[in-house]
Amino acid sequence: MTAAHRPELARLSLNQETLRQFSLPELVDGCARGGVPGVGLWRAPVGEYGADRAARLVRDAGLTVTSLCRGGFFTAAEPAARAAALDDNRAAVDEAATLGTDTLVLVSGGLPAGSRDLAGAREQVADALRELAPYAAGRGVRLAIEPLHPMYAADRCVVSTLAQALDLAERFPPEQVGVVVDTYHLWWDDTVDGQIERAGRGGRIASLQLADWVTPLPEGVLLGRGQLGDGCVDLRRFRARTDAAGYDGPIEVEIFNPGLWARDGTEVLAEVAERYVRHVLRVSGEE
Repeated sequence: MTAAHRPELARLSLNQETLRQFSLPELVDGCARGGVPGVGLWRAPVGEYGADRAARLVRDAGLTVTSLCRGGFFTAAEPAARAAALDDNRAAVDEAATLGTDTLVLVSGGLPAGSRDLAGAREQVADALRELAPYAAGRGVRLAIEPLHPMYAADRCVVSTLAQALDLAERFPPEQVGVVVDTYHLWWDDTVDGQIERAGRGGRIASLQLADWVTPLPEGVLLGRGQLGDGCVDLRRFRARTDAAGYDGPIEVEIFNPGLWARDGTEVLAEVAERYVRHVLRVSGEE
């Protein structure tokens, strides 16, 4: 099945986690039938399916792999654990190259056990980037630092703002290290417009990812992302700001939500596409 042609969806990508109920072949077939030209993939299911086989599956359907999630977790306290993380990230780079994507998303890692030194942990991230960026560039892959909401700083990601991500990325050539603009993580930051402009000037925007913020947040928080239009994020504004900053790449919908996973995947895919057109592309009040 090759991808249907829907011009309004030309930049849309469905992240694999949005449709966790789908196998990889089901995801690829659903996107092709629904006119969604891109998929964002995750390492665990790709590893189970086989990276070479996954690359052929996506390519034969006429789709593009827009990103691979994820690398990172660079902030272990023990040297052996840090070395293992670097080895795992080199493997992730190789997988991204096999899949034909130029974007490996990085979640940097939380505070080392027993530490309260956020600045020091970010320097550990910089050290890892220094090791990995040339390796990735040699395989045609750019490392994309994703800042996560500050509630994740202790255990998952010491990079909490787009400014912090850019401070790290700008130590390296833009073709080696970029940043991810994720609405779920950045919607609250009143400096984000200026930081998106900064990222655009430097050619640093590697990916735009979309999810909405809904309350009350569920226990555990990770699985609390909302369907587009269900929360308080001005999704259209993020798209317009990144457009104005010069980003014209894929727009990837990445929603972790058990309520969506419990539904029919084809129905969810169609709903995401409709919400994308309504809440991300159209101007306010347009029908």
